[in-house]
Amino acid sequence: MAKKDDKKAELTDLPGVGPAVATKLEEAGYSDLMSIAVLTPGELADMAGLTEATARKTIQAARKMMDLGFKDATEYMKDREEMATITTGSKNLDNLLGGRGLETGTVTEAYGAYGSGKSQLAHSLAVHVQLPKERGGAEGMAAFIDTEGTFRPERIKQIATALGLDETQALKNVFTARAFNSDHQMLLIDKIVELINEKKLPIKVVIIDSLTSHFRAEFAGRGMLADRQQKLNKHIHALIKLAEQFKVAVYITNQVMANPGVMFGDPTTAIGGHIVGHASHYRMYFRRGKKGSRVAKMIDAPNLPENECVFWLCLEGISDSEPKDKDAKDE
Repeated sequence: MAKKDDKKAELTDLPGVGPAVATKLEEAGYSDLMSIAVLTPGELADMAGLTEATARKTIQAARKMMDLGFKDATEYMKDREEMATITTGSKNLDNLLGGRGLETGTVTEAYGAYGSGKSQLAHSLAVHVQLPKERGGAEGMAAFIDTEGTFRPERIKQIATALGLDETQALKNVFTARAFNSDHQMLLIDKIVELINEKKLPIKVVIIDSLTSHFRAEFAGRGMLADRQQKLNKHIHALIKLAEQFKVAVYITNQVMANPGVMFGDPTTAIGGHIVGHASHYRMYFRRGKKGSRVAKMIDAPNLPENECVFWLCLEGISDSEPKDKDAKDE
């Protein structure tokens, strides 16, 4: 993992990398030390017009600055304690996620059928991230990639008002983009990096609603399954890198299908197979419960047991009790 002062390091701090070479690398999509550290001398030499000897020195310097070696678990524990968290708005759901909500530096996935509450949690997180830390927020902004046309600014206003926030400012703190295909969706991750790096925006949560919609539509049939999974794998690893490098929480929703091989029990299965399942740090399954409630089940987590909780959808986003109003969107 990078040292704490890595954010101040620039490409031009590396030996052999002047402004012209840095521009070449940035245009090619290599704008940070990590992207240089994982290259081979030949790749960097061809890309930047350097000799292999110079490229080797550049890569070694990048690796040294990034501190890519081992460290003891006490240091790692200290890094974990410094991670920010974002409340979901529900203590039940926060507890399911370890007690304080979504962690920065991780990818959290929620899959379930339409109306199970996935998109409502997305809207709630986009507002709760703006709260001060003492109220469970991260004092940051949200980046919302909408692939299905589910983003509703009206919900942002409703939730912000319920939380006592200025609704106009709350809207300004949510950057949203409609992704029209899988390539556009992947490109938008680079745009988020630009917002953080170049515009210095304090984005603390990145939301994709939903992750697999375009991939599922564009790569239909078994003959295209391998191509779809390869492209999806590249996309989700870019999300993991984004989460870890910039200390943001990534929340993705996922579509489902009915597995015909399941004869007993719930046949609902998430789209994306093992590629998505193994990549998500925290994986939850949402479904409708009794009396209009929603049930969230923790399917997989590195440090949490399999468990479930009940929550409700309401005007203020996510709640632990049945709402008096019936106006919340069932998305």
